[in-house]
Formats: sequence, C-alpha cells, structure tokens
Amino acid sequence: MSTVTPPDFTTRPTPRTAADWIARAGEVAAVLATDAVERDRAGATPYAEVQLLKDSGLVTLLGPVAHGGGGQDWRTAYRVVREISKADGSIGQLLGYHYLWNWAARLVGTREQWEHIEAEAARNRWFFGGAVNPRDKDVVVTEDGDDLVFTGHKTFSTGSKVSDVTVLEGVFEGTDRHVFAVVPSDSEGLTFHDDWDNIGQRLTESGSVTLDGVRTPWSSAAGYVNKQFQPRVYNTLNVPTIQLVFVNLYLGIAGGALETAAAYTRTRTRPWLHGGHERAVDEPYIVDTYGDLTAKLWAVEALADAVADEGQKLHDDPDAVTEQARGDFEVRVAAVKARATDVALEVTNRIFEVTGARATASALGLDRFWRNVRTHTLHDPVAYKRREVGRWVLEGELPEPTWYS
Repeated sequence: MSTVTPPDFTTRPTPRTAADWIARAGEVAAVLATDAVERDRAGATPYAEVQLLKDSGLVTLLGPVAHGGGGQDWRTAYRVVREISKADGSIGQLLGYHYLWNWAARLVGTREQWEHIEAEAARNRWFFGGAVNPRDKDVVVTEDGDDLVFTGHKTFSTGSKVSDVTVLEGVFEGTDRHVFAVVPSDSEGLTFHDDWDNIGQRLTESGSVTLDGVRTPWSSAAGYVNKQFQPRVYNTLNVPTIQLVFVNLYLGIAGGALETAAAYTRTRTRPWLHGGHERAVDEPYIVDTYGDLTAKLWAVEALADAVADEGQKLHDDPDAVTEQARGDFEVRVAAVKARATDVALEVTNRIFEVTGARATASALGLDRFWRNVRTHTLHDPVAYKRREVGRWVLEGELPEPTWYS
C-alpha cells in the first residue's frame, strides 16, 4: 500500500449525501492512485486496500443508517465504483462485487434474513466475497439434519481472502435447484487458493476455492421458508444489477486512463518534429483524439446514469417488479454494457497514440488500464448483449432471465 498517509476517516463525520459519498470515494481513489502501478506489478493480496475501504466507510454505503450504514441507493454505489476504478480497477471490482453480495440477501432472501444480514454487515463493516459461478454445477448441496453441506470446487471466487463473509452458491444434489447462503470466510472446509494469475484485475483475489463439507444452518438458505424457495421476479434482478457494476467499472477504468494519459501528454509528450508545433497539446491529431475519446466516454456515462435511475425505481419497490419491467430494464442494461465495453477498450488502447512511444515504458504502467478492461470484459460475450437489444427492437422479445441476462 502507498506510503502516503491516508486521511484519518475515523475522526471525521460520516458522509450524508450522495455527493459527499462520491467525494469521499475521490479521496480514497487519490490514495490508491499514488502506487497503483507498483501494486499492480506486485499482485499482493490487498488487505490494506480493503481496510482503507472499511475505514472510509465505503463498505457500508448501502447499509441501514440505524446500524452505521450510509443509507444510500444503487445510483450512488455505481458512481462510487466508477470513482474508485479510475485509480485502481481491481479495488473498484472488489467494492462493486461487495455491494452486490451485500445486497444479495435483499434480492433473494426473506425480509428477516436480509434485515439481519444488512444490520450485521453495517455494524461490523463486513467485506463480502462471493464463491458464485452458477454456469457450472460444480458445488453440490446436501442436507444433514438442520444443516446444509456445500461440497465442490469453484473456479472463481472474487474477494476470497480479503473477505469477512462469503456468499456460497450450489445446487441441491440430484436437482436443478440453486441455493445461496452467506457464511464466514474462515468457515471450516472453505479453502481459498492463490491461483489467480491473469493479465489484468490482478488484485481481485479471484482465484479458485474448494468447499470441503462447508456447513451452514438451513435458516441461512436465502429465500427458503420451510425448505421451500419463495420466488419473486425481483430475485432475477441480480444479473442486471451486477452488470451495471461492470459498466461503471469499465467507465471508471477508461476515465482513469484518459486522466492519466492527459497528464502525461501535458508534461512529457513531445510534438512531432515535422508537425510545426512546439507543444504536443497543440498537435491537431492529439487534440482531436482527446476530444473524440472524451465525447464518447461522456455519452456512455450519461446513459449509464440514466439506466441506473431506471433500475433504482425497481429497487425502490421490489414486490411490484413485473416480468415486463424487469425485461425492459435488462435490455437497457445490455445496451449500455455493450457501449461501455467498446468505448473502454477503445480509450485504453488509443491513449498510446497521444502519449507516444516513451509512454509504453513499464514503469509508467499505462498498459494496466487496457489489461484490466480486456480481462473483465470477457466475463460474458458482448455480442449476446447486443442480441438482447436487437431481439427487443425487432420482435419485442424480452431477455429470458438467466445467470447472464
């Protein structure tokens, strides 16, 4: 972690408004930015970085005020993720996933379950991880009296060793019924492996995890009453909600890339010797490129904020969410996900055109922005996001709720 001393957030009042929380995220991002390149290169477990998120109160953003939470909504959470991601995409991802897993009980669980979990999470400043990859039936759940027993292996487990609690997901033996439960991350039988070694998002603790008979009470099975799941359309809002986390992660990384590149261009990029300009900032192609990339980024940010507003209306009245409303929202999320993916990849690639050959030096780490975006945007094929939009336009077809749509 940076040798720069972060602000002592413990002596300062808790932010009250959305603007205050976003400003606090900016302060945290400023600390993270001071040594982002070195930390990316080292790839060490980000204990100090997560502690900074806790000390600043950002982990409690969505929690109830009565228990020490920020009492904010998803619109603010997305903006906070975007702000943190400008400095460090890995920490932005960790925080965004934390928000989703913290909210998962409300999405899937009973009122009694989510009120308990949210109160404890805010009071104790829990950091959430998730051993969830529902594409594969790789974790089997069995019953043993009043307990559920999770056994298997997950390829990915974002948050792993830096989390206080982990959301587990598995399939009841011999069925297609999935079950989610929140368990302490130090639960017996839960083993996180240090095998995340990818080109980007290096500090997300996204390696594999083994579940060797992890036990949890039946009462912790989210949304189950008397061992029967209580379905609601709102249950399926987990996918568009986390996809908007992805959108703001990409936009934040792209914004950070532009800011970092512009600072380099102002101070270090040299004008082309045949261009007739004394300063790089007067080169027409450089001015044009920054204008082009900024306009594209601003456009997607505006769309992302508009879609977040639409989603918040659904979160505000969960029991009133209809299949039509959910489907229309997913289409909008798919649209902004597709645009954010394309623009973030373009921005993080083209910044080298306006910074110059010397900007490829490893010590500068400008490549981390592209590596981070490229890595995470492969989460699910963007072509299928465009397909959702196209089918809706041509046939009025709503996306079928799946683990990816």
